[in-house]
Formats: sequence, C-alpha cells, structure tokens
Amino acid sequence: MKKVGEIMKELRADNTQQKQAVTMSVARETISHYETSKDKVNAGVARKYAEKYDDPRLAMTIQQQYTRTGAILLDGENADLHRSAVKEKTLEELEEAFNRLRKTSLVKPLAAMELFEKQELREALEELVEANTAISNLVAVVCMESKISYTELYADHYNYLISEGLLKGDLSC
Repeated sequence: MKKVGEIMKELRADNTQQKQAVTMSVARETISHYETSKDKVNAGVARKYAEKYDDPRLAMTIQQQYTRTGAILLDGENADLHRSAVKEKTLEELEEAFNRLRKTSLVKPLAAMELFEKQELREALEELVEANTAISNLVAVVCMESKISYTELYADHYNYLISEGLLKGDLSC
C-alpha cells in the first residue's frame, strides 16, 4: 500500500520539488515533507492536487491513511487490476453483499439484538465493505484508463444528492 507522499511524488513526475511548490503555492520544503511522509498533507494542498491531477489513487489513499476507513486501491501481488477482472470481482462482491444483506433483519432495535444476531449483522457489514472496495476499485481503474474525470464524477453525484434533497449545504469548503 502506497503512502500519500509516494503518490504525490509519482504525480509530479519530472517536475522538481521547487516547480511543484510554486504550482501548489507552498514552500519546497513542504513538498519534501509531504513526499517523505514527515508531514500530513493539509486539506488545501490535497484539494489542489486533486484538482490538478484528478487521480483516484490519491483520493482513496488520503481517505484511508488519514481516517483509517474507506476503500483502498488494491496493489498486492494477487490484485488483478485489469478492468475486466475488476468488473467480474465487483459483480461477485455485489452479489455476495446483496445476498447477505437480504438475509439480515434490521427490524429489531439494534440495542436489543442477541449476540448471534449482532455477529450476523457484522458479517453483512463486512460483505458491504468488501463490495464497496470492489466498486471503488472499478470506478478508479475505469476512470484512469478512460480519462473520465474522477472528481467530476463525484461532483456530479454530490450535486444530484443535493438536488434530491438528500444532502444539505455547499461542498465548496
């Protein structure tokens, strides 16, 4: 699993740290500290990188490293990130999650669940997390290969949620 700084270094490619610092409106030393993981990337700089590079790997890695939650782009020796393989794995994980969720009852108040029911609930949530990872990897892989903007995709989705009254407020923080 790559760190945020490693991905930032890959994204700047042949640019020097100095050129990158000017582009990001920070000191060269700041870029160095980010790339060597001496400092966490602040939200403003992370947003600038997201806008400039539109790279799903960076967005997913920032979420995972800073919150210890969320999907992560798979990079292990057994990860097959060809879009067809990722699609098939996503369908498999979705089916498992769907089937498990269908069998899980949420009628009873959660505080009143027996131990075995809570275990079943946890297993259903684990299947949903696995499906989320698969979906996130599929979106990332396809966006990177097809040059469909990852940030625009999410911006459109957030705007849809706002228009449907499912999300309040302004996302321009």
